[in-house]
Amino acid sequence: MKEENEKPKSFEASLEALEHIVHKLENGDLPLEKSLELFEDGIRLSRQCQERLNQAERRIEILLRDNQGRPAVSAFEEAQSITENGATDK
Repeated sequence: MKEENEKPKSFEASLEALEHIVHKLENGDLPLEKSLELFEDGIRLSRQCQERLNQAERRIEILLRDNQGRPAVSAFEEAQSITENGATDK
């Protein structure tokens, strides 16, 4: 069992640990108790990763607000074409 005061891993480290757990579980040759323990760890890591993604999304939304504080949201395709072309299509 993990210590409660253990420093949280980075998103990348958590994702790598989650992938490692998935590979072990997919192999299917673990005892039931070990499988359950790994599954619980995987769920915990998955929730940590999702929360970090949610936090990043909120930070990005704040950074992209217009001068009146409204979210300046654009379609993904538009943003992608801007990065591919190096300029806007205006």
